[in-house]
Amino acid sequence: MTNQRWVPPAVPIPKAFDRFDSLVDNWFEEHLRGHSFADSVMYAASALGDHGIIWLGLACAQAARRARSGLPWQRRLAVTAAGLGAESALVNGPVKWMFRRTRPVHDGPRPRSLRQPRTSSFPSGHATAAFFGAAVLSQEDRLMAPAYYAAAVIVAASRVHVKIHHASDVTGGALIGVALGAIGRRVLPKLIGRD
Repeated sequence: MTNQRWVPPAVPIPKAFDRFDSLVDNWFEEHLRGHSFADSVMYAASALGDHGIIWLGLACAQAARRARSGLPWQRRLAVTAAGLGAESALVNGPVKWMFRRTRPVHDGPRPRSLRQPRTSSFPSGHATAAFFGAAVLSQEDRLMAPAYYAAAVIVAASRVHVKIHHASDVTGGALIGVALGAIGRRVLPKLIGRD
């Protein structure tokens, strides 16, 4: 008798996703990877997406603009940061644990160094945080919404470019981020109260 704990099997990723992943990966290989400018943008975006750094930075910038306008900002910043933390804990904890998908194979040296995650490839935490962050930040900053979503697309796409995620991981992560963002847009204002 062993005292190993029983671990439920991982939720399988449909084989149909393989063709989609291959098509998208080939497109990146033919059009973007290996081009100096594209590599610089994508590796920087991927690094800034680590631990939600870019979204926390944008939340701080948004708070600073509100402070200069004389509007209350401390509680809003704290609640936004807490929302980003909750999203990260959910996705990088139980959701990734459910799938436990292996990451794409990257042969050869990378043009830039990057942190190599050890968690499941599905879903992309960078993509989830990106679309959650864009949704929450754009709620109070509609003029900047296109820029927030453009940043979200670049951060999410960067994970395919740097071959740390499959395209279906990024798509799944983006969809989860949109869903969590919709919830965040309803819940966070109630936690913040009236400014």
